Amino acid sequence: MERPAWAPQGIDISVPSVSRIYDYYLGGSHNFEVDREAAREAMRFIPGLPKVMQANRAFMRRAVRFAVDEGITQFLDIGSGIPTFGNVHEVAQRANPRARVLYVDHDPVAVAHSRAVLEGNEGAGIAAADLRKPQDILSASEAGELLDLSKPVALLLVAVLHFVEDQDDPYAAVAELRDALAPGSLLVLTHASYEGIPLSEEEAGGTVGVYRNIKNPLVMRSQEQVTRFFDGFDVLEPGVVSMPLWRPEGDASHEDPYAFSGFAGVGRKA
Repeated sequence: MERPAWAPQGIDISVPSVSRIYDYYLGGSHNFEVDREAAREAMRFIPGLPKVMQANRAFMRRAVRFAVDEGITQFLDIGSGIPTFGNVHEVAQRANPRARVLYVDHDPVAVAHSRAVLEGNEGAGIAAADLRKPQDILSASEAGELLDLSKPVALLLVAVLHFVEDQDDPYAAVAELRDALAPGSLLVLTHASYEGIPLSEEEAGGTVGVYRNIKNPLVMRSQEQVTRFFDGFDVLEPGVVSMPLWRPEGDASHEDPYAFSGFAGVGRKA
C-alpha cells in the first residue's frame, strides 16, 4: 500500500483509525481503504451513519457560536480528529477573531494534518494527548501557550466519550478536566446511544461489533448515563437531547431520522 504524503511515517496504515473512519463518513479524503472498508461494514448495520455525523458537526457549530455569544474566547476540543470544513477554529474565529482554539487528539494522522491546516494561525494549535490522561492535556506546552485556565473555556467532548470504556473511567476524566476549568466554562458534549436510532438495538449492535473488531470499542450509553457527564455543570436549555433538537436554527422535524441518534448537551460550570 502506497503511503500518501500527508500520512506520517511510523503509523500502521493497514489498521483502521476511528478519526479516519469519521473523516470518510463526512466525505473527507484523509482515509485509507482499510478505513473505508470498516466504515462500509458499519454502515451495513446503520446505513445512516453519515447523517449522524453531519448532525453531530451541525450541533458542534451551533454550540461554538453559542459559546462565543456568551463571551467565551477559549476552546479546548479533545478528540478533535482530522480537520474538515467548518471546524471549531473556523467557526469561533469567524465569530470572534480573537478566539483561541486548542485541538487535542492521539491519532498521529489527525495531529499531523491539524498542524498543516493550522500553520500560520497564531490563535489555534494541536496537542498530541489522550482524553484518558487529562493531566497530559492540561500540562501540554500548547495548552500553556494558547489557554488561560483562570478564565472560562469551552471544553468540547464531541463524539469522543463513547470511545472510552467504563474500565478507563470516563466520568473521572471529565471531572478532572472540569475541576481545572474556571467558573463560567462550558462543557459541550455529544455521545452515541441506542436511544434515538430508528433501528432495533439488535440491528444497531452490528455496528458496535465492527468497532469492537477494529479494537476501538464503541460504548453506547443511555440518556441518563450521558447526563452524568454534566455533574458539576448546570445543564442549559433544552437539556440533554437529540442533536437536531439542541437550539435548532430551523425546523428540526425535517431532519433525517438517523440524525436523532444519540445525545447532545451544553452545561455551564457554576
